[in-house]
Amino acid sequence: MATKGNGASVKNLTGTLHETSVEMSQELRAQMISLCNQQLANTSDLYSQTKQAHWNVKGMQFEQLHVLFDKMAESIQPYIDMIAERATALGGTALGTVRMAANTSELPEFPADVFDGETMLKVVVERWAQYANSIRAAATQADEAGDLETSDLFIEVGRVADKMLWFAEAHLQA
Repeated sequence: MATKGNGASVKNLTGTLHETSVEMSQELRAQMISLCNQQLANTSDLYSQTKQAHWNVKGMQFEQLHVLFDKMAESIQPYIDMIAERATALGGTALGTVRMAANTSELPEFPADVFDGETMLKVVVERWAQYANSIRAAATQADEAGDLETSDLFIEVGRVADKMLWFAEAHLQA
């Protein structure tokens, strides 16, 4: 297990490598599989945190935010499968259980004591902004490594993340 610059341990995000006919070096495949598994964890966590907000929001804007949070969660959910399948298409192992995502996600934990609409919305906006930046960085990393297919997937996810972030942020703007 390696360590990040901040001293935190970094888990193996490649899993078992399988033979594949994908014309890509094993080193690059391992790098892209790790990148996919990191984004798989982030995407799964974002989905569950957005559902947490959907289930628990309270206050005068309840119905509007309840519907918005559900729409946001639904928009990102299909990409969990697409990212996992990209990792396996590269000959990797999708590391996608809830526990795996919790141990790997780069997003901070959702606060269990937030309920009022405005505060809940601010937390959701913060998580989606962190996620959008992370997926954009992953698209750039895959592009620079020469894996245009993985980059394209992350660009597609990023467009959806940016749109949903806009929908949520518009509620906080004057």
